[in-house]
Amino acid sequence: MLDRRALITAALAGPPLLLAGRAGAAATLTSPCVISTWDFGVAANQAAWAVLSKGGSALDAVEAGARVPEADLNNHSVGRAGYPDRDGHVTLDASIMDADGNCGAVAGLEHIAHPISVARRVMERTPHVLLVGDGALQFALEQGFPREELLTPESRAAWREWLKTAKYRPAANSEVDTYGKGAGGAANHDTIGMLALDAKGELAGACTTSGMAWKLRGRVGDSPIIGAGLYVDGAVGAATSTGVGEEVIRNVGSFLVVELMRQGHPPEEACKAAVKRILDRKPSAKDLQVGFLALNTRGEVGAWSIQKGFSYALCDGAKQDALLPGPSFY
Repeated sequence: MLDRRALITAALAGPPLLLAGRAGAAATLTSPCVISTWDFGVAANQAAWAVLSKGGSALDAVEAGARVPEADLNNHSVGRAGYPDRDGHVTLDASIMDADGNCGAVAGLEHIAHPISVARRVMERTPHVLLVGDGALQFALEQGFPREELLTPESRAAWREWLKTAKYRPAANSEVDTYGKGAGGAANHDTIGMLALDAKGELAGACTTSGMAWKLRGRVGDSPIIGAGLYVDGAVGAATSTGVGEEVIRNVGSFLVVELMRQGHPPEEACKAAVKRILDRKPSAKDLQVGFLALNTRGEVGAWSIQKGFSYALCDGAKQDALLPGPSFY
């Protein structure tokens, strides 16, 4: 039998972009470690690593990491530069969860650049899990978060261009296809999901997004829904999702991945089974994109998606800028 640890060590010796080797090969990382969705997860991981490498907690790490794409003006799928809804409003969703099941989330939040940090305040300073809309904004302002205009000139230009046809159709892998390409690259949305395991063996996860571009006002996807976009169980592992959130919500996707790991499935098999559940229940979903990423308490990593093009970033003491292609059905 091949030594999986030896395989991933060899793979991680490659360049910082897409690594050579068998596509979708499962990885085993040493703690502390952090993983995240998409190419822009590399920079987010490095911010999280700055916390983990100093003995910091997984919870602090995922918050710090998620704030990086939230502040990235080249990222039109997360945070302050996200594309708006069809009425021109930028609304943000986020969730955070620790190993003990403590969690917080916000949805439909306007005018606040870092929803992940507001979500953590919900977790730590309220008896609730989820705050939405005007109430979430009121809470954020009361907590001292500055009110800002989030619709950037570039996003405004993309929205006005979209209004010429006003056609709404989710585009697979737009997370990377539109990254840094300006208004001319406008297609759709998405998410960064992060999972971390700290030196004490504690897990945490975070998920943050500006949601689907050109969505109906008030639409909320899976990212702030505990069990859909994010789920953490300190005795088993953690999972997060990306893609068209409606399909993830219908199948409580991240919870399903963690439950499959509880039953003994390694992370990659659990992610594959969760994607298959979506396709079995709704065969037309094959034209969309949904991906899952998982990390168990042993540092084993796995991912799977409907369509090729999903990538995920890995970071531990051996390498902080690794990026792997996720396996897929199509």
